[in-house]
Amino acid sequence: MELDFSFFTWAVVTNLVLKGMAFSVQLTLIAMSGGIALGTVLALMRLSGKKWLVGPAAAYVNTLRSIPLVMVILWFFLLIPLITGWHTGAEVSAIITFTVFEAAYYAEIMRAGIQSVPKGQVNAGYAMGMTYGQVMQFVVLPQAFRNMLPVLLTQTIVLFQDTSLVYAIGAYDLLKGFEVAGKNFNRPVETTLAAAVVYFVICFSMSMLVRQLQKKIAIIR
Repeated sequence: MELDFSFFTWAVVTNLVLKGMAFSVQLTLIAMSGGIALGTVLALMRLSGKKWLVGPAAAYVNTLRSIPLVMVILWFFLLIPLITGWHTGAEVSAIITFTVFEAAYYAEIMRAGIQSVPKGQVNAGYAMGMTYGQVMQFVVLPQAFRNMLPVLLTQTIVLFQDTSLVYAIGAYDLLKGFEVAGKNFNRPVETTLAAAVVYFVICFSMSMLVRQLQKKIAIIR
């Protein structure tokens, strides 16, 4: 079969592909923000030393990290409406699922970042009369975020790649936009190749930015 990309006009990109790109980016940003916030809470729970906090947080993280994301997406989209009667659209379901799922991975990143802060600084905070919450807020977390920023952003790149899985529940993401373009012009192979190129360019560019950021952080240290 001979490949033909002559059909791929800017009109197609604007009307079909960019619509999917907008949702993929939106899903990535929301899941990243919510995932980091929830992941930080989970990390603090695991490091609290209190069994009634450590147990649930560890169970949450270990369970979700042991299940494929596509299964979680399908479970939430298909089972939650049956159990609760609450029918969510594909887009809302994807946002909730990704936020909950990615929190497990961000939690482990944040836990490593918190543990990377020297204990001497924590003890100094306590010596100044700070509470546990104040030490975390003003001493530990700012340094943990800085130390883990490259890793957090790398996980976000993986998150962006994983947004293509919402295809399984019919959400209109970047990959779906290319698929629709392929069906409209009867060129599925070309549009699939174009989708791969777009994903590669975006993720590779972000990886290069993360690498530069990592070098700057290393200089600051």
